[in-house]
Formats: sequence, C-alpha cells, structure tokens
Amino acid sequence: MKPPCGVISLTTDFGIEDSYVGTMKGVALRIFPDVRVVDITHHVSPQDILEASLVLETAYPFFPVGSIHVAVVDPGVGTARRPIIVSTEEHYFVGPDNGTFTRIFEHANVAAIHVIENASLMLADISNTFHGRDVFAPAAAYLARGIAPAEFGREINDPVSASLPVPKTYPNQIAGQVLYIDSFGNIITNIGRETFTSLVEGRNVRIRINGKVIDRVTGSYEEGGQGGVLALFGSSELLEIAVTGGRADRRIGAGKGDTVLVDILDGEERPQSSFDF
Repeated sequence: MKPPCGVISLTTDFGIEDSYVGTMKGVALRIFPDVRVVDITHHVSPQDILEASLVLETAYPFFPVGSIHVAVVDPGVGTARRPIIVSTEEHYFVGPDNGTFTRIFEHANVAAIHVIENASLMLADISNTFHGRDVFAPAAAYLARGIAPAEFGREINDPVSASLPVPKTYPNQIAGQVLYIDSFGNIITNIGRETFTSLVEGRNVRIRINGKVIDRVTGSYEEGGQGGVLALFGSSELLEIAVTGGRADRRIGAGKGDTVLVDILDGEERPQSSFDF
C-alpha cells in the first residue's frame, strides 16, 4: 500500500444547500489542518448506492496515488451496517459497508478492509444520522495524518457487494440498461467500450431505446449537429446517448433502468434513424 498523500475526496448525496458538506470539511481540517479536501460531487441521487459506486469508480483513478476517498451515500446510517476503510495498492476508501465500494472490490487490487471501531479516532458524540461528520470525516483525516488502517479496528474479508447490472451479450446484440442521467441530461448506460468493440468489430449498429433508434456511434457531441441525438463513449468509457445543445433524457423520455439495445448488423445495411433531426 502507498502511504497517504494528504488528499481527501468527498462523494455524497448531501447536496450543497445545507451545512453537511462544509461541516465534514471542518472536522477534517480540525484534525489535520494541512489536508487538501476535493469535492467529486454532492449530487448523487438520494440514497442511490449504484450511482455513487459508478461516480467513484470513474473519478478516483485521476487522483494522486495515496488519496483517501470518502463516499457517503448511506441509507442505513444509524443501523448495524459497518463503517469501513478499504485499502488498495494505491488508494484508500472510507464509507459505509453497503455496496458503495463494489466496483472497487471488482476492479482494484484490494490489500485489506478494516472496520472503523476505535472510538478514539471518531468524534466524541456519534449521531445516528450523520456518520459523515462523526465517523467518516475523522477517519479520513486521521488516515491522512498517518494513522495506519489497522489502528481503526479489526480486519474483515466479507464486505457487502451490491448487485450491479451487467449488459447481456449475444452474437448480434448487446442488451444493456440506463445507469444514470448526468447533469447535462446525457443518458449513461452500462455498456462499456471494451464490450462494445469486441462484439461490433467495425460492423454497423442500430441502438434502440424507448422506441427510438440511433444508427451510429460518433466521436464527439458536436457530430450530431445542433439538437441532434447521438451515441458516443464518454469520459467514463460507457456508451451514452446525448443531444447536442439539449437534454437527451427529456427528448427520449428515458430514466434509470430503461433498456438499451445495440443491434449488430450484418452486411452494409444502415437503418434510418427514427429521430427527427
């Protein structure tokens, strides 16, 4: 494991209208005044563990080695769910053991997982509704200060993993679904570039969602023309559907969980799009 570098990231569903995020930062700074705190987002859909997992997975690799990533999307706060520290070869993750770190377990080299149970490394009074302030922010700050993960509590090997939707693949089709809608209205699916490329292999495609059809994958948002509907692989390397200068979710009427089909076409046939550009 690499030593902590003094950077803490925050991912929550708290929003920024209230004092919650600022309070967490204040706690961290009081424990370790030299720490640098970076916001990934505080607009994860309320209690959406899957979305938090995806957001965290796409963001953390771009942080310095040794960063500590606090993710608090915690519908089970105040219950028996465990607060944990996940140590990988290059990063640390702090948050509730509720499935938020599932993609970390699957794609990173996890070295150890420890339960946060050492009362001396928490605030004195633990609220049943704000563990972000009382448990997770202190843990991250003490980690950044150099306290070893083993000092926080016992090591475990049975973390909670969420059931993440995986696209189904067939010889001539990929069946995926909408994972989330970003702030621009782009429709993010669970179809990754690697899966898509390995099956399509340069053939034409027909992408279908909610009765609408897109007949190609473009390289940028501008290629659709103003108001045009297009499909492309975004920065997360996931297939997304967008509208140039508009919101695809409203144009298509799409939401989380909707089915997205990629038909892989033989020959040179290229279907006409059902969108009125």
